[in-house]
Amino acid sequence: MAYRNPTPTVDTIIELINRPGRPIVLIERQNEPFGWAIPGGFVDYGESVETAGRREAKEETSLEVELIELLYVYSDPKRDPRQHTMSVVFIATATGEPKAADDAKNLAVFEPWQIPTNLCFDHDRIIQDYLRYRHYGIRPRVE
Repeated sequence: MAYRNPTPTVDTIIELINRPGRPIVLIERQNEPFGWAIPGGFVDYGESVETAGRREAKEETSLEVELIELLYVYSDPKRDPRQHTMSVVFIATATGEPKAADDAKNLAVFEPWQIPTNLCFDHDRIIQDYLRYRHYGIRPRVE
């Protein structure tokens, strides 16, 4: 019998603590699906989600991040149009100047009121959950 399992991914919301208001870093994807996204990617075999979160953040933004806490795990089978994935989402901090790298076509730093509307995957929901948690202390709810 062949088993089909969701593919583990990781996304890291990076707060720049050397800027007022702790804006977050988003990347513009070079590959489909196109649009803006939280830095992240696939967890490699033999790699922890924590290591993958730091690695993907560095690969896409050129920043060394410190993982602060786990926000939530998102696993809706429709969250990624390419395949069924589940994403472990971390909140992290970093200092320095981010630079787009790896499969990031572009990169920008956004204040909460500037978040673009053309977000990939379920990143609109993730960012809404993150902002609700950061501003009101309300964690995402299990559905």
